[in-house]
Amino acid sequence: MPAEALGAPGDLSEREREAVEALLYQLADDEFVVADRYTDWQCQGPTLEADIAIANIAQDELGHARLWYDLLEDFGYEESELIWERPADDFRHATLCEQQFDSGDWADAVVRSYLYDVAEFLQLEALADTTYPRIADRIEKVQGEEHYHREHAQNWLERLCEDSDGTQRVQQAVDDLYPYALTLFEGTGKEADIVDLGLRPTPLSQLRAEWYDITGAFLDGLGVSVPEESELDDLVVEQTGRDGSHTEDWQRQYNELTYTYRMLDRTEARRLMVDPDEA
Repeated sequence: MPAEALGAPGDLSEREREAVEALLYQLADDEFVVADRYTDWQCQGPTLEADIAIANIAQDELGHARLWYDLLEDFGYEESELIWERPADDFRHATLCEQQFDSGDWADAVVRSYLYDVAEFLQLEALADTTYPRIADRIEKVQGEEHYHREHAQNWLERLCEDSDGTQRVQQAVDDLYPYALTLFEGTGKEADIVDLGLRPTPLSQLRAEWYDITGAFLDGLGVSVPEESELDDLVVEQTGRDGSHTEDWQRQYNELTYTYRMLDRTEARRLMVDPDEA
């Protein structure tokens, strides 16, 4: 029996609000951090078209982060405390998002994008049935742009795997990133409530199984192998991000992201994008 729709932000119980916030932080932080990582590749791709595409993807992901952070502002938070003044270990993004790109290897960027985008595609599908109307209102916009991201990554993987050297590079990137990609399916302390309240009716374990089947079949078709499904639980890295544990890459990235805000001694953030509810 489907769970009943939740009320407006101000009408939520403490349990409901904590679950909504936990889900939104996970969604927003993933998008914000991975968007910044994509900018590492601007002007460094193998073609001009690749540079433009990765810049567009970064912009899209930043816009998606904005959509989710805006919903957190419903609960009285300001942008400055959600992003620029929040301690680094309060961020809840999966540690796949924060990993620094290997210098000069486009395969790393493409593999990361593919593994991330398939996971996001599945999560968005699950969120389409959410009981929280404020999330449901924004799903369609994000889904349309994510379809392009996934297609872009698939096309580049096919191109890279046209020869043995490219296939080897993709395989290396998969081997390096797969344990971090699994952190996309690690839950916060509120995962049980998120599912039970119908915020995301599908549990992360089911999404991971679907992701494994999709990505494994596609990569296998390119001559790239992934670990056996029975090995996945043992492969997940210790620093999942969802519990506030992060790698050294994140502290460096966080320092760079917040540097200008801190050096200018800001106490509030100037809004760069219009709130979708005000557009």
